[in-house]
Amino acid sequence: MTVRIIHVGLGGWGGSWARVALPAVSEVEVVGIADPSAPTLEAVRKDLGLPETAAFPSLTAALAGVDADAVVITAPAVTHVPLALEALDAGKHVLVEKPFANSAAEAAEAVHRAEERGLVLQVSQNYRFYPAPRVTKDLLAAGTLGELSAISIDFRQWDNDAAFEDNPHYRFPHAMINDMAIHHLDLLRMITGQEAVRVFAKATWPSFSKYQDEAVASMLIEMEDGLVVSYRGSWLSRAEHTPWAGEWSIQGEDGEIRFTSRAGEPGDVSGDLVTVRKAGGSNAGGSNAGASGAEGPTETSVELPTAEHHDRQGGLQAFARAVDGGPAPETSGRDNLRSLALMEAATRSAASGMPEDVVVPD
Repeated sequence: MTVRIIHVGLGGWGGSWARVALPAVSEVEVVGIADPSAPTLEAVRKDLGLPETAAFPSLTAALAGVDADAVVITAPAVTHVPLALEALDAGKHVLVEKPFANSAAEAAEAVHRAEERGLVLQVSQNYRFYPAPRVTKDLLAAGTLGELSAISIDFRQWDNDAAFEDNPHYRFPHAMINDMAIHHLDLLRMITGQEAVRVFAKATWPSFSKYQDEAVASMLIEMEDGLVVSYRGSWLSRAEHTPWAGEWSIQGEDGEIRFTSRAGEPGDVSGDLVTVRKAGGSNAGGSNAGASGAEGPTETSVELPTAEHHDRQGGLQAFARAVDGGPAPETSGRDNLRSLALMEAATRSAASGMPEDVVVPD
C-alpha cells in the first residue's frame, strides 16, 4: 500500500519536508498540498510537479478536494493540534511535527480523538531515527555500564545574527526549551527507558539576545529511579558548536558512554559517534581505540549500523508502515505526551524558579 498524503504547512521547515523528506520515502505519495500563502503554495507545487488541482489554500479545502489516507502537518506549532483534530475528524491518520503542542493537555485532546477513531497519530521526533542514540539505548539495555550514576547533555549553537523581523525563530514560544530541548528530552526517555519525575530549570536572557523568550537554559532532571541528569542548552554559544543532538556523557558503575548525533544536514549520519570507556580493561564490541592494556581503562569506538532511512524519512517510513497495519510508531502521540510533559515542566520551572513535577495528562 502506498499511503496517500495531504501535506499542510509548506513554509520554512515545511518546504524542506515537501522537497526533501516526503519524496525520499517510496511508501508515501503526496496527493495534495495546502498553505495559506499563495506564492509559497505555487512554488512548492511547481517544484513537486503537482497539478494545480492538488494545491489548496487550507486543509479544509484539501480534505474536500482529494482522496487521501493521511495528513502530514508541518505548519506553525500553534496550529498543530487544531489541524490534527480536523484531520482526525475527517478519518485521516496524522503525522505532526514537533513540538506536538505547547502544552501536554492540548496534545492529549488529539491523542484521545485518535484513539477513539482507531487512527495513527505520530509525532516527528526525528532525532530518534539516527544510529548513535539507538545503539546507545541498546548498550544501556544490555547493562554495559551497570548501574548509572549520572548523565550530562550539552547543546551549543549560535543563532543570533539576523534582524529580529527576518528570523521567525526568535519569536518561537520558548525557542530553547520547546523547540530545541524537546529533541534532547525525548531522546533521554528513549535512551534510558525511564521517565522523568521532576525538573529544575533556569533560563537566562543575555542582553544581546534577539529571542523573545529564553535562548539559554540549564536543567537538573530527576528520573524515576533517582538518577539526576544535567542539561545545558544555548542558541547563543560562541564555544565550539555541538551536533544538533548534542554531546552526551552517560556514566555508570562500569564505565562511560559518550555519543554525538545529527551533526550535518538532515539525514547525514557521518557525525554519529559512540564510544565506550570501560574500567579495568573490560571492552565493548567494536574497534579498540586506544586500550592501554588489561590494567588500565579501554576506550572503544562502537560500529554503528546503517538503515534505509534516517531523520524525518525514518519517522515517515515508520508512519506509513503503521498506517498500513504495521507496528504502532514508537513516537506515537500517546508516548509523546511524556516528552511534552517534561518540556512543559521545564518551562514552568524556568518561570517559577522552583522544581516542578512532571505531570502527564490521562
